[in-house]
Amino acid sequence: LPPFPKEWTFPAFCRVRGVLRARTGADGAQYGIHFELRLPTPWNGKFLFQGGGGTDGVVQPALGLVNFKDSPALSRGYAVVTTDSGHTGSANTAFGHEQQARLDFAYNGFGEVTRAAKQIIESYYRKPAGHSYFAGCSNGGREAMIAVQDYPLEFDGAVAGDPGFDLAHAAIAEAWDTETFNSIAPADSQNRPILGKAFSNDDLSLVAKAVLDKCDALDGLRDGIVNNFAACHFDLETLVCAGEKTPQCLSRQQVDALKRSFNGARDSKGSPLYASWPYDTGIADMGWRGWKLGYSQTAQANAMNATLGAHALSDYFVHPYLPSLDTAHLDYDKISSQVEATHAINDPTGTDLTTFAARGGKLLIYEGLSDPVFSANDLIAYYDRFASDNDGLQNARSIARLFLVPGMTHCGGGLATDEFDALDALEKWVEEGKAPDSIRATGRAFPHRSRPLCPYPQYASYNGSGDPEDAASFTCK
Repeated sequence: LPPFPKEWTFPAFCRVRGVLRARTGADGAQYGIHFELRLPTPWNGKFLFQGGGGTDGVVQPALGLVNFKDSPALSRGYAVVTTDSGHTGSANTAFGHEQQARLDFAYNGFGEVTRAAKQIIESYYRKPAGHSYFAGCSNGGREAMIAVQDYPLEFDGAVAGDPGFDLAHAAIAEAWDTETFNSIAPADSQNRPILGKAFSNDDLSLVAKAVLDKCDALDGLRDGIVNNFAACHFDLETLVCAGEKTPQCLSRQQVDALKRSFNGARDSKGSPLYASWPYDTGIADMGWRGWKLGYSQTAQANAMNATLGAHALSDYFVHPYLPSLDTAHLDYDKISSQVEATHAINDPTGTDLTTFAARGGKLLIYEGLSDPVFSANDLIAYYDRFASDNDGLQNARSIARLFLVPGMTHCGGGLATDEFDALDALEKWVEEGKAPDSIRATGRAFPHRSRPLCPYPQYASYNGSGDPEDAASFTCK
């Protein structure tokens, strides 16, 4: 966890730790759905399930972190629960070989813990929670979407941040990108690619600057943020060196590799296996490099795609398990069918929220346009399908709203206004009927600046007058 801001304070609380369904698995390993529940005094009468991250395996402190800038839910008086989703070890993906452990991670663990937490809350406070929420980012965002799709009677609202809602296919894209960038990376003395050297930091900054030069002013103001991303038609060909590679251009091989990556993973016939990616400024941020390229200057890659992503693909997403799977050289004509069984149980790609909506449930989704793990284009396509399946955009917006954050990488970071109170916006929507027509955001990348985050398909447009650092000078269009 990051260092707590000095302004964060926590009430007295009772901490309950427990395990549900402890057992010896079919593989001989020990399993159980571990959880932690914190019960504050005073209590605001509400319950929040804090989602996990990565492949879980760790019971995080039950603080209710929704955004690292916001005061946590526990400090607001929420009873908060967390879980490891049924297995131990943040780097442990071997649980994917055991049937029940797969089910617990995919969805079952959250239902089990939700029911147990609500029973304990009612026993402790002598009354049930008045409102129940789920909030998480990354895999925790996927879990938030699992909460409203698979447990529509349990939650009144959810915040799904940068959700890995289509994780099985995103895992294919991770392997695709690693293979793509390795193909142009310089090699060591043993002819092994050095992934971290495929692009220098200056190379990536060159791309970000070119995107800004092309698209920054499309929202009415040059301010280092591409708000009107839908109108941004950027062409990497403008960066190809006419001759030898120089700091002012990219090699032909580098441009071709970036194009292959941003166009999305495909099979030999050109059919998409995952979404394309929007061009944005976050490509120059350390968060983008950390996932796609890493920092290692040797052939021992440390990019998250090449480590966590590769292990998750081979151990969990590909089913039945194939110990001989070479994630560095996948057969892209076969891989989609190989992950289909896990996709079916793991990925909340459905659009039926009728029970959830009938109870007044609300879903607030946010996504960084520079997220290097889960493509914003994939989430946009999902939301368009959600609107189509739910009587159009107007009705869809009464149930779920998607907020896209220009410049933001995965769950924060980047040249972005990436700090905002999503939980407060959700509370007002659920409890007061005040739908979030915009959410005020700030960020360390732009001190003293605020911007409105607008619900898709709107974007923040400068009014033409007023303080350009103030959100009040922008309108959602």
